[in-house]
Amino acid sequence: MKELTKAEEQVMQILWDIESGFVKDIRSRFRDPKPAYTTVSTIIRILEDKGFVGHKAYGKAHEYFPLVDKSTYTRVMMKGILLKYFGNSLRQMVSFFSQEKGLTTSELEELKRIIEEEIRKQEE
Repeated sequence: MKELTKAEEQVMQILWDIESGFVKDIRSRFRDPKPAYTTVSTIIRILEDKGFVGHKAYGKAHEYFPLVDKSTYTRVMMKGILLKYFGNSLRQMVSFFSQEKGLTTSELEELKRIIEEEIRKQEE
């Protein structure tokens, strides 16, 4: 799966939120200053070429929708980050974020709870 540019990812985030929409709907969800209509249209066509977006045609109007769901894209990108920046070591990644962000005791306890829950699931 190809990695998205920042602009492509912004459009995909909007499409994931609204599930489907026309260029004007997607553009309206951007913060000011909003990109030009033609810019959003171009990005959507690029996303279609990459296989991320599909459309339904209503005459000359096109309603766009995601073909790749957010969780799938997130999983692939996080695996790439894990491999590229942390030598495929989840321990190194968690250690990095806990040190860099300065996690609070309650945040660390929440992580511990999540991990313990996953361990219980795998043991069943």
